Amino acid sequence: MEGNQAGSSLDSLIASFNKRIGELQELVIARNMYPASTIPDLSAIDTALSSMELQVQSIKDRLREETEAIPKAKKLIEASLKQQGKLQKMSIYAPSHFPDKATMLNSDLNRCLLQENAKQYEQNSTLSSLKFDEEAVVLPKEKKGRGSPPLWYITVEELNSLSSYMRGRLTLEKVNAAINDMASYAEANAHLIAASKQKLAENLWEKALKLRDIVTEQAVKGKHFFLETDMKGPSLKLDNTGKAILTVLRHLGRISETRIGQNRVIILMKPH
Repeated sequence: MEGNQAGSSLDSLIASFNKRIGELQELVIARNMYPASTIPDLSAIDTALSSMELQVQSIKDRLREETEAIPKAKKLIEASLKQQGKLQKMSIYAPSHFPDKATMLNSDLNRCLLQENAKQYEQNSTLSSLKFDEEAVVLPKEKKGRGSPPLWYITVEELNSLSSYMRGRLTLEKVNAAINDMASYAEANAHLIAASKQKLAENLWEKALKLRDIVTEQAVKGKHFFLETDMKGPSLKLDNTGKAILTVLRHLGRISETRIGQNRVIILMKPH
């Protein structure tokens, strides 16, 4: 209800009460003409009238307070609507999926491990260290300072700029969640490249050797990457939707692709 309409309704209510008060006042005058002590019935009427006068006065005070509060409430509603609009605009650019706390902790541990291995490589840099020994960790020199995989999310403007054929049924949340998955794949691969054989399960050692062959290629040196076969969710999978997401991200410059041997390698690009 608008402030003016609420004020008009309150004025009507107050006028009604004032009319009732006038009638009560007339009864009071009649009461004074005939003292309550002379007529037993008037004594009960006198008590009821006094009680009603107090109630009416209390109601009038309450209505006055409510009337004065209407402008303040209206301003508060307007401020709330403005804040709601700002939050809705901000939510458009926020991805619906963020790595949980455990994932972030694992990421920090992986970075510490990579930095420690990089120091070891510098201290033992020889021609033979460039070969991937099965018992020792060997990192390419460009690995130093690479940091975490980039999380270069797309915006709603970029998504809307695509043709309807390319965009299909993809949403901003789906694409940005897939970018989170890509960063996780690249982080896991970096861990495999850096880890020694003793720290890896037997079924992972073969993949680690394959990744160590790939990382020496000029196309991926110093870059974060993952393999097409790594796409196992939770948001990015090797299905039609996953392939559509790769097409969109390649078009928007978020990834590049190359083929090394039998492996399709997806490289994460950094923001310009």
